[in-house]
Amino acid sequence: MSAIQIKDVPDEVREALAAEAKRSGKSLQAYLLALLEKEARFARNRAIVEQTPLPGAKLTVEEIVAAVREARGDGAPESGSEVA
Repeated sequence: MSAIQIKDVPDEVREALAAEAKRSGKSLQAYLLALLEKEARFARNRAIVEQTPLPGAKLTVEEIVAAVREARGDGAPESGSEVA
């Protein structure tokens, strides 16, 4: 397994993440790992969708991902071209 280090995290961001981890009954490490795993699944799903276009589909991948995230309650839409 690999290790990831993130530098220059603002205190308020770390505190918010730590509070969410505690609320979820997880350590900050476990909570962040779960977030990273979730994002990796989204990236894999996006790659699969891009490789298998549906005949007659009129929605872009970005629109589909945004709709799925909204339905799941995963928060605000992503900015820029990054869709995961």
